Amino acid sequence: RVHGEVFCHTQDMSRFVRASKYRHVFADTPKKEQTYQELRISKSAWDSNLVSANPYFYAVNWNAGGGGAFMVGKHDNYGKIGTNAPLYTGHTSHVLDTAFNPFNDFIVASASEDCLVKVWSVPEAGPTENIDTPLLTLSGHGRKVGQVKFHPTAANVLASVSTDLTTRLWDIEKAEEKIRLEGHTNNINDMSWNEDGSQFVTIGKDKKMKVWDPRTNACVLDANTHEGIKGSRCEWMLGRGQVFTTGFSKTSTREYALWDLRALENPLDKQTIDSSSGVLMTFFDSDTGVLFMAGKGDGNIRYYEIINEAPFVCLLSEYKSSVPQKGMGCIGKRAVDVSKCEITRLLKLTNDTLEPLSFCVPRKSETFAEDIFPDTPGGTPALTADEWFAGQNRAPILVSLRGGFVRTAAVDLNLSEAARATATAPKNPQEMNETELRDALFAANAEMDTLRRRVAALETELRQAKAGAGA
Repeated sequence: RVHGEVFCHTQDMSRFVRASKYRHVFADTPKKEQTYQELRISKSAWDSNLVSANPYFYAVNWNAGGGGAFMVGKHDNYGKIGTNAPLYTGHTSHVLDTAFNPFNDFIVASASEDCLVKVWSVPEAGPTENIDTPLLTLSGHGRKVGQVKFHPTAANVLASVSTDLTTRLWDIEKAEEKIRLEGHTNNINDMSWNEDGSQFVTIGKDKKMKVWDPRTNACVLDANTHEGIKGSRCEWMLGRGQVFTTGFSKTSTREYALWDLRALENPLDKQTIDSSSGVLMTFFDSDTGVLFMAGKGDGNIRYYEIINEAPFVCLLSEYKSSVPQKGMGCIGKRAVDVSKCEITRLLKLTNDTLEPLSFCVPRKSETFAEDIFPDTPGGTPALTADEWFAGQNRAPILVSLRGGFVRTAAVDLNLSEAARATATAPKNPQEMNETELRDALFAANAEMDTLRRRVAALETELRQAKAGAGA
């Protein structure tokens, strides 16, 4: 950036100057009293963002002995968190990821090494004591669950990604697995929904990017991406028909690529960044076209403007700090402070501190900036889970930010009896009486019979497929 203008690189590395209303976007390092300190961050080796957030709360994967845990805190409760923080403690192994429900700010989901996904309620004032019983538990994955993401337009639809190489879609009010997708041959590193939730993209350690139409159980697009074996990420560029990916080259340099889904043979743009080893986390603001990129172990956060013509990706500037980040989260567009022209707020996680970083466009006028705050997806779902699973699509319901953040009230999930029954863990056999033991044995035998029949059916299908292929 020179004289307040943006230098954009073309594929042949020549440069041209481009004016941009976002060229002066900045973020100030917060004062200590405006941060959250003495956090006990999870030491799991899983490469998650470690932080998730919504307009009211943030969640951090916690380092807890004797099982898996995460903490939820309110944004306005700054200061020392310490070892006495109330925790969500229902998992039996490390919590690897969390996600807040976009249509119910007081519901959060967690994914764990114990192969389970749990859905929890968050008190309106925030937790004041440990919570060990979830609203419901989603079981079915055969290995650790590394990521959870709620659907962007349908209420109570949740996606989970596991090292069993499946992506599963759940109706959480019924605690039912509705869709199971398989296709990657190595761990799935990341997934991202499109704007109406009709499709999503995944990227894996098999160096493949796949676009899925989940309700037809089909992978509709497939492309080779980054040749390195280290962690990769993907971000659907909402409303653009593009996907942005980060990863590593064959020589372990970090790189990014922008892909047009209409022509995946070659990326629109692919650039080497540096030779650092940390995974590059991305956060895209579709309203402004600004993409934020934060590398694990880096102190800086780069931000780019995505444009509709070559060179497509233009570096705006970067936030610089000497303190490296271990993870990053974003509070979402509904809660930005429009009076400060804040376009996004990121939560930077260091060794033991969480720092809110407010990225603002400097404007002298105090009037509402319509050009940088178009109507944005709000907190109301456009579809029910049943409608979406039945095949309907609907664009997100947009709201104006002109009046600032509109507070919402907690709404109870309308859980089925079957979903409620998953809330409590199986009873310890040593605490059961004779009748309970007999019932449990009967249920386990019935489940085994069902699984045997399923295995037999799959073996038959496999033999038929092999016979058909050889014909």
